[in-house]
This record gives sequence, C-alpha cells and structure tokens, in this order.
Amino acid sequence: MIHVCSLARVPQVANQIGASHVITLLRDVDLIVRPPNVAPDNHLIIHVDDITCPIDGYTHPCEEHIGELIDFVQAWDRAAPLLVHCYAGISRSTAAAFAAACALQPQRDETDIAQALRRASPTATPNALIVSLADQVLGRRGRMVEAVQMIGRGAEAYEGRPFCLQID
Repeated sequence: MIHVCSLARVPQVANQIGASHVITLLRDVDLIVRPPNVAPDNHLIIHVDDITCPIDGYTHPCEEHIGELIDFVQAWDRAAPLLVHCYAGISRSTAAAFAAACALQPQRDETDIAQALRRASPTATPNALIVSLADQVLGRRGRMVEAVQMIGRGAEAYEGRPFCLQID
C-alpha cells in the first residue's frame, strides 16, 4: 500500500501504518526528520519545490528526480507500507504516489489509478510536471497526463488528509 500525508502528519502516520519506506518531496531539508522505524537507505529525499516550470531561485522536478523515484519504488519489497509526503500532502506527494502506482502496475490503466487517487483524496491535485515527467520515463505516451487532467483539480485545502492508494 502507498500512503500519502503532509509533513506535519509524517510521525503519526509512519508509526500508525508501520511504514518501512518513505519518500519525501521537499526542498527545505531543515524540515525533514526521518521516522525512527525507517532505515536511512529506505528514505528517499527528493529536493524539489512545488512548481511546474523553471523559476529562478526554485528547484523544479526533473527527469533525474523521477528516475530516482521510480528506482526507489521498484526496489521496495512491499512487505510493509510506503509513505509518500510533501509539505501539504496535496500536490507533489500525490503526483509521486500516482507515478509509483503506475510504475508498480504497468498493466493497470492510468485512468483507473487516477480515479482511485481521486476517491482516496478529494484534495489531491497532482503536480503536473511530476506527472508529465513520470509519463515520459515510464513510456505511458501521455496517458498519465490525460488521466490526471480527467480527474481535475482537487478541492481547495491547506493540508490534505492522510490517505492510502491501494496497489495490487
């Protein structure tokens, strides 16, 4: 299972679900604290801002970041849950969870995964650049982008509620 939450909820959710692996998508590394039950090698930190195009002074997601994300989730043994978080649990983390689900289930329809994401989180608004890059890296030919566009922008919120995205 892939769980998603905000930075503020990481300690509680990681402990509650017994996460063995964590993906952090934050630029501000001073905010990052690895949960004590997660080994250092099982914590991927992707230093990116929540932007969808290059902006001076900010770090935008790039293909290298997505490659690291895909490699990390494909190495995850799935014996215990994976926790993905960003600052608010709405954009970067939901895009990464969607990308992870697509990477782990290459036979599953992207629309099905996106609809499952929407059902799990009414606030999910996956970062369009992360989704587009993952679509390219995974060779999904624009289907991931289309699927996320189909579910539309999530409900406005300052912080998303923790949720789980089921994978087979």
